[in-house]
Amino acid sequence: MLGGGTFTTQNKVIPGAYINFVSAANASLSYSDRGFVAFPLVLDWGTDGEVFTVTQGEFLTNSQKLFGYAYTSDKLKGLRDLFQHAQTCYFYKLNGGVKASNAFVTAKYKGARGNSLKTVIAVNADDNDKFDVSTYLDTALVDSQTVAAASELVANDYVEPVKTAELAVTAGTPLTGGTNGEAVTGIDYQNFLTKLESYSFNILACPSDAAEVIALFVAFTKRMRNEVGVKFQTIVYRTAADDEGVINLKNAITDNDVDFPVYSLMYWLAGREAACEVNKDLTNKAYNGEFKVDTNYSQQALAQGIGAGELLFHKVGDSIRVLNDINSLISFTEEKSRDFSNNQVIRVLDQVGNDIAAIFNTKYIGNIQNNSAGQSLLWNDVVSYLDALSQIGAIEGFIKDEVIVSQGTAKDSVVVTCPVTPVAAMKKLYMEVSVN
Repeated sequence: MLGGGTFTTQNKVIPGAYINFVSAANASLSYSDRGFVAFPLVLDWGTDGEVFTVTQGEFLTNSQKLFGYAYTSDKLKGLRDLFQHAQTCYFYKLNGGVKASNAFVTAKYKGARGNSLKTVIAVNADDNDKFDVSTYLDTALVDSQTVAAASELVANDYVEPVKTAELAVTAGTPLTGGTNGEAVTGIDYQNFLTKLESYSFNILACPSDAAEVIALFVAFTKRMRNEVGVKFQTIVYRTAADDEGVINLKNAITDNDVDFPVYSLMYWLAGREAACEVNKDLTNKAYNGEFKVDTNYSQQALAQGIGAGELLFHKVGDSIRVLNDINSLISFTEEKSRDFSNNQVIRVLDQVGNDIAAIFNTKYIGNIQNNSAGQSLLWNDVVSYLDALSQIGAIEGFIKDEVIVSQGTAKDSVVVTCPVTPVAAMKKLYMEVSVN
């Protein structure tokens, strides 16, 4: 892994891009795609022990194969909320468990959903020496093979054959013994975060209300942003993290549903924040998901929530909307002003940090000489990139001559100074009307 993160002095050892963002004293080069979410889950079915990638299109067409349920199932309500906007999700099945099985096959994955599978075996109508071996999920036929012996069976999307089995006619032999395993622990979340380090994404979801788990995710976020240089934001539930990399979701859902905990609004918010364009803001955006949201907050409580760095939803007429697209940062300094609590500002800065680092890491490290010609080439790339952000209104007042690329303290280091001013969407109107 290449180096990255922030720097205090020019003393880094590992090659990489080290980038600081500070407030001014009171004062190919296309940008990368958005819409990437990392989300660990307790699942009844799915890939065991590894991060697995699901695109929006794959979820729409293959949800049953991937998660064990049809797209319209109530079990997938949260994922439908997530994929309303998310383009790609990196999932991880937190729970272990046991695979369901019978005498003929074993479920492909661990989990209780395997108990809904059954094997039906009949003598083939055209060849009495062969069997039709069918796999059903609930009442749906998901696979059928015609073989002379179990040794000829091949694995499908749902089961793996017991090659030594003796095939015999059966109207339906269910798979049994599948479980979701013991309660998920902090170690399970830690395993997920360790595997996640090699992935790039915009939003990380922390689906837990346990203080120790949330603390783990917050620490991971700070380390990755500040020490490794990977810029993303993490959504947590009702935790005052006081950090621009952490979004503090306040609202609970009110659904009486054992499958979805109170923090399940996180599904929609994770997808919406991840997919939000670098030049856009989620303030006043309507929630169009499937959960019932608790918006029972007074104006005073809403104002206090904003002051506490909480992202709140409130009711406007018949719709539920994002009150203010902010993160949990509330301790403002000369280096990090109030602007850093605005998620649109952080989206811009994170985009710049990730994209410039990608340009440098892929094009310059070990390839371009650190002389005036190489520095000029880097200057051109940085200016072209920032000019593109300026063209779409993500930043304003960009002056290319203010970008400076110079020799660093060491022969192999280069210093880039590039002032940027992120644009923020209008949120407040102050108007005076003069009556003559």
